[in-house]
Amino acid sequence: MTKKSPGKKKLKAKEYVDGILDGNITILSQAITLVESTLPKHSEIAQKIVNSCLPQTGNSIRIAITGAPGAGKSTFIESFGSHLVNKEKKKLAVLTIDPTSEITKGSILADKVRMETLSSHKNAYIRPTPSSGSLGGVARKTRETILLCEAAGFDVIIVETVGVGQSEIKVHSMVDFFLLLQLAGAGDEMQGIKRGIMEMADAIAITKADGKNKKNASLAKKEFENALSLFPSNDLGWKPRVSTCSSMENIGIKEIWKTISDYKKLAKNKNYFIKKRKQQAKFWMHETVKDILETSFYKNEEIKKNIVKLEEKVMKGKTSSTVAANKLLKIYSKLIS
Repeated sequence: MTKKSPGKKKLKAKEYVDGILDGNITILSQAITLVESTLPKHSEIAQKIVNSCLPQTGNSIRIAITGAPGAGKSTFIESFGSHLVNKEKKKLAVLTIDPTSEITKGSILADKVRMETLSSHKNAYIRPTPSSGSLGGVARKTRETILLCEAAGFDVIIVETVGVGQSEIKVHSMVDFFLLLQLAGAGDEMQGIKRGIMEMADAIAITKADGKNKKNASLAKKEFENALSLFPSNDLGWKPRVSTCSSMENIGIKEIWKTISDYKKLAKNKNYFIKKRKQQAKFWMHETVKDILETSFYKNEEIKKNIVKLEEKVMKGKTSSTVAANKLLKIYSKLIS
């Protein structure tokens, strides 16, 4: 599957597309780098690549895996992913959203180390992506990366997020199935889990359900089931399932895959699967417009000149934030009109 390209060189858009469709992992990685780049010349060729690959996308199941720090996301993905590539004979791409430091602007990018066994499998591809400070740990270009991975022939795409944050809605709007991992035995099981996150979950897995923690995991399972029973059913009529699992002992892993498979079957039978993806595509069109406008606004030299002065006035209480914002928008509006 993993054909190597003959060395780094500048390729044309068609060469990237051909390489991706041929399953060339090196070229896929180079194309993803272009997608992630903020350079205009890279963005232009990246969009050509993504657009050309579109007809070959949509043939995977896209799964978000999230959970609070300590829930064992990477260990779970190592075990779950190994089950998929070895037992289910799937081709798996794991896109890990790596937290970018707000101070150094660097990122850890250590997922290949943490998923050593999985990353060495011929049918698994792990791609760490720095979140670049985006809310909820969602890399802005993750959705386009998903499309490229689908075009390269991966039939299961996992998106691992940093944790449970305010903008997990962005993860939810680019996947088919939302799996929330929760650690039992850490006090109140509901603590820190917001209602909005619970409502988005298609399934909850209580991790580390082994040894002395089995009883705690079982109690947590009942508690989450009781909580979920109070929520109304979604448009599909799917009732979120709660299960326990142990990544270390590979207990409950295949059952979680069965849950995801059952969901996919139901969603496809009711035409919900395609309908949801169409709505997601529309959502991301609008998100991209916002992203492009924001980038263009803050990169404008005239805005850069005025923004410092207005920031000082706002901080000194000489003008309100709204008035200052409107002044900047008027300046920008004149520049682009």
